[in-house]
Amino acid sequence: MRKTLAEAAKLIRSKNAGPFWLTFDVMFDEPEVYRCVRDQDVLNIDRVARLFGQDPAVVRVFTHDSALAVKVSFPRPNSSGSALDTDVFGGQQYAPLMDLTVELGGPFHAITEVTR
Repeated sequence: MRKTLAEAAKLIRSKNAGPFWLTFDVMFDEPEVYRCVRDQDVLNIDRVARLFGQDPAVVRVFTHDSALAVKVSFPRPNSSGSALDTDVFGGQQYAPLMDLTVELGGPFHAITEVTR
């Protein structure tokens, strides 16, 4: 069964990691769901870079098995609080991650992105 990350995760959030970086946390309450997301490489450097218009060389992805979480970090396009900043706390940047999909409960299929 294919689900979006928004359906599969317990929490998806973004926030500042200092004034120059954003960090995203995707957390799960079921180990099997976390492992599917991790093992299918749903949140990989190239996909995140494409979604957020970043250079893949600056995107960082960390998996935390004991926390059932994936963390993604990359530089902010504008520093927090600058004249060009549109989200001073970085809390509204996670939306593009919500539509990524993961195959649960069966053979793994290709990962897709929902297009609108």
